[in-house]
Amino acid sequence: VQLQASGGGLVQAGGSLRLSCAASGLPRSTYAIGWFRQAPGKGREFVARISLSGGSTSYAAYVKGRFTISRDNAKNTVYLQMNSLKPEDTAVYYCATSLYDNDLIHEYDYWGRGTLVTVSS
Repeated sequence: VQLQASGGGLVQAGGSLRLSCAASGLPRSTYAIGWFRQAPGKGREFVARISLSGGSTSYAAYVKGRFTISRDNAKNTVYLQMNSLKPEDTAVYYCATSLYDNDLIHEYDYWGRGTLVTVSS
């Protein structure tokens, strides 16, 4: 299994970025792909997830209404559109796979390398 996150960068507050997570070699039993983030000095936290079959989505309260997760199954890629970015969104963003429909970090088994998002004030 390989997950490659990309699209991070430096953006001003109020700006937008789109992250991509290219996946390959996923087990057929993979249920969802999620995005998580880890800010400097803090633990890793859930951001959003999407099921690979029906496309149902879930968001953390602190990004709901600003971030949108989507998928392109033909390209084996999951996207995270991030709008109205705030300095507190600054973090390394990771994508990961899960066999289950939940936000529990310990139930995400394969992780990609992160991509850094920096939001300046």
